[in-house]
Amino acid sequence: MLITFDQKEYEKLDDNSYRLEKRRLQIELLKLQEDVIKNNRKVCIVFEGRDTAGKSSASKFFTQYLIPKNFSYVNLGIPSEWESSHWFERWEKVIPKEKEISFLDRSWYTRALTEPVMGYCSERQYREFMQEVLSWEQKLQKDGVELIKFYFSITKDQQKKRMKARKRSKLKYWKTSENDEQMVTKWDAFTLYKEQMFEKTAVSFSPWVVINANNKMIARLTALRFLLNQMNYDYKKLLKPVTWTKNVDYYNVTIEGVRFTRLSYEQYKVLSRYSDDD
Repeated sequence: MLITFDQKEYEKLDDNSYRLEKRRLQIELLKLQEDVIKNNRKVCIVFEGRDTAGKSSASKFFTQYLIPKNFSYVNLGIPSEWESSHWFERWEKVIPKEKEISFLDRSWYTRALTEPVMGYCSERQYREFMQEVLSWEQKLQKDGVELIKFYFSITKDQQKKRMKARKRSKLKYWKTSENDEQMVTKWDAFTLYKEQMFEKTAVSFSPWVVINANNKMIARLTALRFLLNQMNYDYKKLLKPVTWTKNVDYYNVTIEGVRFTRLSYEQYKVLSRYSDDD
């Protein structure tokens, strides 16, 4: 089961409306976390996607006002030799405990995407993973884990723009590795493995939720609203998004610490893709 969630109203957000909607959703997320704590729940949120899709910034956005001791941010990096041959055991160590929400900046699905594309796992390891992953996720769910799998989707052109901007940035240049540079050249191979992943692992009990991430600010709001739509929690008050219009007089955005103000809507649409704004 593949879910494409696109909140069209968010395309017309101005600066103030964005911050208002962000605040409203983050208040609801805190209510969800309090319910998780109260009822000993375990919530695991997966962020997958290509390099520069905005996975890390989405995790930061989600966790900004949460109670620190009751959430975890997970980015495991390169596996050891033992971890590579004990794949699910590696990830079982970071599955949320009771009263906790875990945000995974990449997940066990690295073995379905980056690893086979880059040759970091064998064909046998890839096939075993694809055969076993759904039964493993069912086991997690039977153990009480509530699982949401987000895939942040960007276009090839947008990825190139972000990689170029990242390399030129005096604040973010370190985020670009040799591995990232190689991944950009393997767009078609990644697409093939992504489609295979969706075909084999997007099922009714564990669907993939595809978020259009060409605009990072919109993607964060959209993903958070989907999560809140799906989850039950006490005192839920998730208002429908306001219908904004293009007739707002000005828009603002911050890039590399520089604030651009009184932008037209068309200017804002272009620049907000590179925004630092939370």
